[in-house]
Amino acid sequence: MIKYEPIRIEEIRAAQTRVSEELQPTPLVRFNGDDPSQEIYLKLENLQPIRAFKIRAAINALKTTDREKLRNGVWTVSAGNWAQGLAWAARKLSVKCTCVVPENVPKIKEDSIRRLGADVVKVPFDVYLSVYSTRRLEGMEGTFIHAFSDRAVMVGNGTIGLEILERLPDVDAVVIPWGGGGLACGVASAIRALKPDTRILVAEADTAAPLTAAFKAGGVPNDVPFTTSFVDGAGAPFVLPEMWDLAKGLVDGSIVVSLREVVDAIRLLAERHCVIAEGAGALSLAAVLSGKAGGGKIVCIVSGGNIDPSKLVKILQGQVP
Repeated sequence: MIKYEPIRIEEIRAAQTRVSEELQPTPLVRFNGDDPSQEIYLKLENLQPIRAFKIRAAINALKTTDREKLRNGVWTVSAGNWAQGLAWAARKLSVKCTCVVPENVPKIKEDSIRRLGADVVKVPFDVYLSVYSTRRLEGMEGTFIHAFSDRAVMVGNGTIGLEILERLPDVDAVVIPWGGGGLACGVASAIRALKPDTRILVAEADTAAPLTAAFKAGGVPNDVPFTTSFVDGAGAPFVLPEMWDLAKGLVDGSIVVSLREVVDAIRLLAERHCVIAEGAGALSLAAVLSGKAGGGKIVCIVSGGNIDPSKLVKILQGQVP
């Protein structure tokens, strides 16, 4: 098993310098909710160039990889935001990029990855899932960069935590969507170093809640209930051992929400703020609005806004797609 040492704040600050060379900080705005006494803030990572936070990690990972290792390009496994983030950063830095995706990848996602200049390799879904653990696929060349379980990736994500504390130093809690754990572990590492009393909570959908299962089991669960849904960006049916090893010391707890609660959060973001969030991106707000995150000044990370237009239409009509 991969064993990571705790992520140091110096690493995250160095990553912030690299990321700021390519990107502007994303806004932190107060949520226009019904209860004026609530202080809920939205960290709008859906406003990144690829409409998701993954671009930070991709920039940091490529800029910290030895140029010699990049001569044959990079490759990864992802059907969504990470593939687009790595493709964007690779094009920016003139590095060849290949993305392994499941053979049933939605055309809108495949087209977006190709538009950003990456090659696409389609594989059966079970093979696609296995690459996350094995980091290998026959025939692939170049340097593999993991979507969430690489140190440089988590360090890059940690820059979000720095930006939150720069804008809201007295934050009481941060709620983070849980996909593979790279976002949560990165952000939590930054905030724990600078404001350790801040509550760190993750949000999961009830269709796939592997970290909640891990907390209940006291370790990586063998069998996590999993149902595909429109919350695909946070729909992993597993927790990698190295991610659990980090998360258990950084995260205070998890909140599980229903698809109906996610739909309601997406609608509120659109109606109150003209903000388009994907299912995973709205998990944090859904968790806070459920009342399970406690009180005080709470930041919700809106992690992405890549949602299929046909699904968004149904959601805005009040349906669960």
